[in-house]
Amino acid sequence: MGNLLSYSGLTTKVRAMDSHLITDGQFRDMAALETVSDAVEYLRHLKAYEGMFSDLDDEKLHRGAIEQRLILSLYQDFAKLYRFSNLTQRKFLDLYFMHFEIDILKKCFRNSMGQNRLDIDLSVFRDFFSRHSSLDLIKLSSSSNLREFIANLEGSIYYDLLAHLEEGSETTLFDYEVHLDLLYFKTIWKVMSKYLNRKSQELLIQCFGSKLDLLNIQWIYRSLKYYHLKSADIYALLIPFHYHLKKDQTAKMVEAGTMDEFFSVLKTTYYGQKADMDIREKPDLEQLTSEVLDKIYRSTSRQNPYSIATLNSYLYLKEEEIQKIITLIESIRYQLKPDEIISYVVKQ
Repeated sequence: MGNLLSYSGLTTKVRAMDSHLITDGQFRDMAALETVSDAVEYLRHLKAYEGMFSDLDDEKLHRGAIEQRLILSLYQDFAKLYRFSNLTQRKFLDLYFMHFEIDILKKCFRNSMGQNRLDIDLSVFRDFFSRHSSLDLIKLSSSSNLREFIANLEGSIYYDLLAHLEEGSETTLFDYEVHLDLLYFKTIWKVMSKYLNRKSQELLIQCFGSKLDLLNIQWIYRSLKYYHLKSADIYALLIPFHYHLKKDQTAKMVEAGTMDEFFSVLKTTYYGQKADMDIREKPDLEQLTSEVLDKIYRSTSRQNPYSIATLNSYLYLKEEEIQKIITLIESIRYQLKPDEIISYVVKQ
């Protein structure tokens, strides 16, 4: 009864917002459009994206500008949910917000690593971040190089970690991203046990534990396929955590001699069995990850509608929707055929 009372209003709000997520039919309609302008015009008429593109004319419809507005719609949804939440629910949302911060930091690293300078406009997010974060986005985006960018993080939870990495002579983008992910998941585990009840912890572990397993699977795959790393080097990259993925399954994938062998092991795992895709066909690992996580997040929310899973599931699905929109619009920009475009965003 306690959960029903504390989550009834919030669950009603989430259901209303969930009804505005883009359907497969709407994605098919968008995939048939001929220009980026047409796709953005379509979004302008959807409830979830009303007003998001009002200041953009056709000449400004480049990927960065569109992506900024889509992410801003996610932040606005987060702010709506935050206003509806009680103190315990806000503890979870504060924790989730760290994920937004890390995404911003990753974007900055990706932008700067190749050219040793930052060229990214974060001003559109300033108002939102000023209410939830201690990071100074304007100061960060005005950094002239990577060293100054990291120096401008002093006083934040990220500074000591990134400053230590920056001292290394051969630190790569991958190093920064992996260590940020590790920091995030360690913080989740620490905060969950302190502020959330056992049931809430169990629901979140289903999602975050699966995410960690699937991240490790993707890193093993990339290490074998693209970088041909030795087993010892692959183990060094992995997050030291096992949820549904067993230690012996991890070892067999790491030590696989061929990609056929890797996928043969993957098929025996919880995730290989949960996927609808035929593992023998060597499916795209990112699509497999998206499919499996989609099932897990939807399942936790459906089975526990008056719980933290409702918030967690909606925010995940909104982020997935934004990635699909970006993929679809960029596919239109490069004049791909509608059938090919829709294959990237809608489960066949």
